[in-house]
Amino acid sequence: METEYIDVTIEKTKKIALIAHDGKKAELLDWAVRNKEILQSHFLCGTGTTGRLIQERTGLPVQIFQSGPLGGDQQIGARIVDGKIDMLIFIWDPMEAQPHDPDIKALLRIATVYDIPVANNLATADFIIHSRFMNEEYVHPIEDYAKQMKSRLENVLK
Repeated sequence: METEYIDVTIEKTKKIALIAHDGKKAELLDWAVRNKEILQSHFLCGTGTTGRLIQERTGLPVQIFQSGPLGGDQQIGARIVDGKIDMLIFIWDPMEAQPHDPDIKALLRIATVYDIPVANNLATADFIIHSRFMNEEYVHPIEDYAKQMKSRLENVLK
């Protein structure tokens, strides 16, 4: 089966999800404060405490979802699927086990399926938001998984 692609457009104003594990919240908050001027031009959302802290610390509006362990990661994943989130800044703590690890893995998987930029550390977050693509529309091809799934189903039903 040949892979087919569809073009996806990330608009000039990015829809950015901000998430951090407890041990990394302070780092993400400091990063958000340092990059407030860039972030204010974009739509921000975040899970639970992280979203509230960023809103309080920067004064920027942040749409706040549930905390990660209460389904916030899944809420953000669903919005990625719906095209309502373009970018994921998820500063995770690799030294601390998380009780909701399957949710985190599912979120990272869906971000990869929909080919959105993902930063799991501050260096990558800096590279992304200081990229020329942050200030312009970005069109890129992604695999047309829906068409692949339809073709697989048709082959199974034959």
